[in-house]
Amino acid sequence: MHVGVYGSGYLATVLSACLADFGVPVVCADEDTTQIHAMSLGTIPYFEKNLQEVVRRNIRAGRLTVTTDLSSFAHKREVIFLAQDSSAYLEEIAVRIARICVDELILVICTPVSVGTAGRIQARLRESARHVTVVSQPLFLTDGCALEDFNWPDRILLGTSSAAAVSMLKQLYRPLVMRGVPVIVTSLATAELVREASTAFVATKISFINELAGLCEHVDADAVDLALALGLDKKVAPRCLQPGAGFGGPFVESDMDSLAQLASSKGVNLKVLTAAREVNLKLCDRVVEKISGVLHSLQGKQLGLLGLSFKPHTNSIASSASIVLAKRLIDQGAKVQAYDPAAMADAKLELNGTVSYCETAYDAAQGVDALVISTAWPEFRSLDFGRIKRTVKHPVIIDPKNVLDPVRLRAMGFEYVGMGRAS
Repeated sequence: MHVGVYGSGYLATVLSACLADFGVPVVCADEDTTQIHAMSLGTIPYFEKNLQEVVRRNIRAGRLTVTTDLSSFAHKREVIFLAQDSSAYLEEIAVRIARICVDELILVICTPVSVGTAGRIQARLRESARHVTVVSQPLFLTDGCALEDFNWPDRILLGTSSAAAVSMLKQLYRPLVMRGVPVIVTSLATAELVREASTAFVATKISFINELAGLCEHVDADAVDLALALGLDKKVAPRCLQPGAGFGGPFVESDMDSLAQLASSKGVNLKVLTAAREVNLKLCDRVVEKISGVLHSLQGKQLGLLGLSFKPHTNSIASSASIVLAKRLIDQGAKVQAYDPAAMADAKLELNGTVSYCETAYDAAQGVDALVISTAWPEFRSLDFGRIKRTVKHPVIIDPKNVLDPVRLRAMGFEYVGMGRAS
């Protein structure tokens, strides 16, 4: 099977590498010569757990090749995935590819798009009498565990009315289909709506547990135990039910904006989605209030911030609560020194020199009035807190993500403040 992936960003790189890992020869194309050249060397400009290793392995094996020549790329492909990180110019690219291809083509749209986009592309291609079947296939990938999400998906969702396209894609995804991964076939618009609705539902779940965490603080209950007990209920499930973890990521806000705009244009009021977004926006205020309450004032205080990415195992700071928190603390007069295992370069561009950056977590704790765990990187759990206690100005730890063991830290003499934790 001749497979192509158009794009050289995050989605396209994950998709190309994982399909090549199935043993399928994949050509990845983009007219961005810088990105394509870097990929040809096995270099990717972002951190995603194990991704660079998979890219390099498949380039060495010859299963993954790259090109900037759109004509040669589109000419012989049977299946082409459009997997840009942005939907800008998506329709124009689809038309250009369709004009080049000679034989029948299956064009699979993986780029996050608003509902109705695939239908418009299909209509334009039909008007030009091109033999192209359009399929909408949202990719449900989470930054930091994208390879796991791709290789162990909950489902494969295909929006199409073509039985031939479904058969071809099932053959391509045979390693997953043979493991029993369900294949859901639906309309183009439904597939697009599922992706946005899934994002919104997860956001609602996160906001709900964060509201309950606020209640826990008033009734001496423990939000971590509450989330554990709730998550063991099969009707609820544990994933995305951790108090303190606000939602973020490169596609989350655009997904929810698109869904809200669609609903509004049709006269539908999505009250639950609106409430979930409001709760998430106020989460940072709660964290700032906690820090200010412990220190009595933020003016002139030195704070150590551990974590800048929006979640662990990624360098993405898109909609990162940690970045928002850093800005809010600085606005209130605090001085911030920060460390992140992967996101420092991106954070420097966003924070414009307002934060001091440290080479290690221990450096970020040096001489601070309080240490804030702002991203739940696993390595922060295993820090030597005895060493940290000797270097901080005041032994205060604010743990909005509930990463650490409060009993152990309080026994060591730290003042520990979590989110929704029993005192």
